[in-house]
Order: sequence, then structure tokens, then C-alpha cells
Amino acid sequence: MDISDIRNEIDNIDKQLVEMINKRAECAIEIGKMKNKGSKSIFAPEREVQVLSGVLRNNKGPLADKAISAIFREVISACRALEKPISVAYFGPAGSHTHMASILKFGDSTDFEACNTIPDVFSSVERRDTNYGVVPVENSTEGVINHTLDMFLLSDLRICAEINAPISHNLLSSGDELSQIKRVYSIGTAIAQCRNWLASHLPGVEVLEVSSTSKAAKMCEGYPSSAAIASALAAKEYHLNVLEEGIEDNPHNKTRFLVVGYSKPQPSGKDKTSVVYAVPHKAGSLYHSLRVFDNHDVNLTMIESRPTKQMPWEYIFFADCQGHEADENMQAALAELGQMALFVRVLGSYPEAD
Repeated sequence: MDISDIRNEIDNIDKQLVEMINKRAECAIEIGKMKNKGSKSIFAPEREVQVLSGVLRNNKGPLADKAISAIFREVISACRALEKPISVAYFGPAGSHTHMASILKFGDSTDFEACNTIPDVFSSVERRDTNYGVVPVENSTEGVINHTLDMFLLSDLRICAEINAPISHNLLSSGDELSQIKRVYSIGTAIAQCRNWLASHLPGVEVLEVSSTSKAAKMCEGYPSSAAIASALAAKEYHLNVLEEGIEDNPHNKTRFLVVGYSKPQPSGKDKTSVVYAVPHKAGSLYHSLRVFDNHDVNLTMIESRPTKQMPWEYIFFADCQGHEADENMQAALAELGQMALFVRVLGSYPEAD
């Protein structure tokens, strides 16, 4: 076969792919009609996990699993939009890492809305202006984002899904030389994650904290002496040059994001449950509450304390557990915890992100 023959074969395969994708889309439309009749949520993260897992089991190469996942994520996104358009609020502005995580989860066939603050994301979903919201909750090097945890004490939104996204920081500027930079803008967590690089490559340069990485990028438009620590998406969004890539001190830097809304995903086989609870202010209360999870073979992946903000030195506890709230051992653990705690609230059960 010469190159023309191979190209003809590719054209034939592409034609078949288009036909099969459209057949899949027709099935999605029918499912959407059934969901609308039964008032079921269009976004079903547990089903999407099953679809992607099945696709990857059938992948024999040469395409890598990451490439196949990216292709099918967009196919799923496009088909979901045919069932019913979905709108998603995210902590912005456009080009933020939360924006990137939102695209990673929902795909480009989604209506995205940037919000200036984390409370604004919650409010957008609570008012039904958007179907879901995406907020950061935990960074692998800097720990939890307290604003997000505190919002669950004020809101009745549930956690519907989570996203674990690698975070790569870039130095962006309207200029094209590192020697031009006199000041650097970014959010506090990003500055902390690039502290060693900044000290080594830009000693003495003024570093200023702003509310988000994308706002930092926007502030640098037209100012060659200013730079922002932000994402590659922000560079495209605000027409900036990437002076340096991957300036984070830890190459394994990741951030965990939460999808919040009103839907309740069904068990996927690999789930996580988030709870918030308070225990009496006396010796041994926290210890005994943690023993409950051990008694019922429930593994904790995170526990974090936050002040109640009602009484000094009194705290509530956020915990992430492996398993679904419908699992027998999880139900038993939550029931026992409820007997000793001042209150227990399940924030959501959802597929555990890879």
C-alpha cells in the first residue's frame, strides 16, 4: 500500500466513526427523554465512570489510555448536551485552574459561567442559575481550602463528583524576557507552590497576592514588566506569552476539586462519602468518633477540623471515607456515629477520582 491507499483507508474509517458516534448520540437522546420523564439528573457521574472504565478495558493501543479518555470524555459531553444542556459555575475568572478542571470533568459541550468567589459558585447553583458548581477543596502540597469547607455549613448543596487534576504553574507576561519582570501576581496558594523557583530565578522581584491565578493573568495584559503565575489556558485567554513552564516546586502537585449540586449519584463500585459532624466537648470524644469508622471497616482518606464560629475553641470535623452511603458498613458506621455526635450530615457520596 502506498500513502494514498492508507489515506483512503483512514477516510473510510472516519466515515464509520462519524456514523457510529451519531448512532451513540441517538441513543443518548432517547435516554434523555426517559430521564426527563422520570425527573432524573442528566449528569450521572457513576455511569460515566463505568463507560470510561469499559472503554479503557477494550483499549489495545497504540493510543494511550489518557488519549482515549480525552476523546471519549468529549463524546460523552457532546451526547450529554443532546440529552439536555448543562450549565456549570466555576471559581474564575476564565482561565483559572478550576476552569480547567471543569472542562476536564464536563467537556467543552457545556455552558460554563465564571464566578468571582467560592460563595458565588454555591449561590449560582442554589438559585438554579446553573446546574452544578466546581470549587477547589484540597491541594496536595498546601492542604485544604477552608473557604470551600466552610460553605458546606451554610449550604444544603451536595457533593456530586470530584476531580483530581495535576496543577502546572507557568510564568506568563505580555513581555518576552524574564529580565523585564519587576512584579509577579498570583493567588497565595500558587505563590507558595512556586516559592523556591521565585527565590532562585526572580530574587528581589515584588510578589503580590490577588484573588485568583486568572485575575493575575488579566492584570498583566499590556504590562511587559508584570508577570502572573497561572495556567496555560490563562495564557491563551489573555493573550500572554509563556516565559517559563512548570515552575511549581513539586512536580507531583495536584488539586482536588468538588462538583456541587443537588443530585445523588448511585454506587459506582469505587466511591467516596464526605461527612461533617460535631462531638461533645469532652475528653475522648474525637477518639471515640474515629473508632466508629474502624469498627465498621471504613477507611478515612481525610479528616479536617474547622472552628464552629459560634463558641470559642469548639470545632466541627469534615471527613472523607471510602465507600458509598448506601453500603451496609457505611450505614452502620454513620448510625453509630449519630448516637454519640451532636450532629452528623452526609455531604454526598460520589465516584472516587483516580
